[in-house]
Amino acid sequence: ASSWDPKMVEGAQALAARETRAVGIQWTFAPMVDIARDARWGRMVEGAGEDPYLGAAMARAQVLGFQGKHLGDPDRVLACVKHFAGYGAADGGRDYDSSYIPEEEMWNVYLPPFKAAIDAGVGSLMSAYMDLNDVPASGNPWLLRDVLRDAWGFKGFVVSDAFAVWSLVKHGYARDVQDAVYRAFSAGLNMDMASGSYLKYLPGEVQQGRVTVQQIDDAVMPILETKIRMGLFEHPYFDESRMATVLNDPQHQQTARTA
Repeated sequence: ASSWDPKMVEGAQALAARETRAVGIQWTFAPMVDIARDARWGRMVEGAGEDPYLGAAMARAQVLGFQGKHLGDPDRVLACVKHFAGYGAADGGRDYDSSYIPEEEMWNVYLPPFKAAIDAGVGSLMSAYMDLNDVPASGNPWLLRDVLRDAWGFKGFVVSDAFAVWSLVKHGYARDVQDAVYRAFSAGLNMDMASGSYLKYLPGEVQQGRVTVQQIDDAVMPILETKIRMGLFEHPYFDESRMATVLNDPQHQQTARTA
């Protein structure tokens, strides 16, 4: 990010995508676009720093590098911009701690890099761990519906950070894991990462009538659409014979050195 050279960043991430796809991986949990202004926060090294303009430029460049101009472009991967949103404003720079951010500051400081990523066509987002103004981000309807879907018109899918649905109980936001599943799903979270909570409890929510089959279909549709656009049904396997050639491409080494 300190280079202020989005074209270089886009090129470097395009090569990272090519290498990633060559070993059979189609999805990367990047870029991390959290604005961070407290040097005590250990994860700020992953992002572009304190400035929303630079952060937005880097977010756009990385998404275009990973995905290309269209989902499904050859040798590209699905990007996942994270952590939505306000994760970098944790109290005292303590990772996972709550963030208290006025709405005006959210729109002007913390959200612009995410908007830039969406405008660049990013196919997925990852929700954050922390409380945002006392409502956990992974169960936050304002973030996942009002901002993301209604204001920005995002058509892709949202995956939780690892075990973030289960963590809604730890936050005191849900009484148990089943309630956490209902709250996260109802807020607009499409996919539960790692905890298995959706798989275990969503069928029961449907049977009890708290969640409809139509809601399940609506949540699943963008995931299936993404797989179709990525060509994963037509070409589910990768060619192992390409790995060595791609990973040892001298041009990749030169681009890394330039970066």
